[in-house]
Amino acid sequence: MSENKIADLHEEGIDVPYQQLKAETLRQMIEEFVSRDGADWGDIGCTLEDKVEQVLHQLRNKQVKVVFDLKAQTANLVVCR
Repeated sequence: MSENKIADLHEEGIDVPYQQLKAETLRQMIEEFVSRDGADWGDIGCTLEDKVEQVLHQLRNKQVKVVFDLKAQTANLVVCR
């Protein structure tokens, strides 16, 4: 495997501090994230606002981060390791 292909496999994107995003953009990103098909929120009856607040709490506590994928030109929320 060439070095370029190996580098591509390790590309995870660029971390974007959530504080640098416009509040409206961040909220839309979180709403899209929590409303995806297959999102596992259990049967606890969370409202959309509850889910958004949970993700904001996770961002503030550095449990989740915003990552921009250079190749796909998309941003996503991912669990911190």
